[in-house]
Amino acid sequence: MLATPECYKRRCKHYIGVVKPDGTERTEHNVCAAFPEGIPKEISYGNNMHSKPLPKQGNNIVYEMESKE
Repeated sequence: MLATPECYKRRCKHYIGVVKPDGTERTEHNVCAAFPEGIPKEISYGNNMHSKPLPKQGNNIVYEMESKE
């Protein structure tokens, strides 16, 4: 089981959740619209707020707080 990622705690509207490609905890990882193959650890568990796209990210999606609607 993964620890709660910072992007979830910060309530990023692009955070999707945890995926388990083979159905087990062995392969689980956090994903979002910016990183559908897996959020880099510097964002999910580090101090990078993801206010600018990372090099080679492949899109321009960055952190945005989820609306309270």
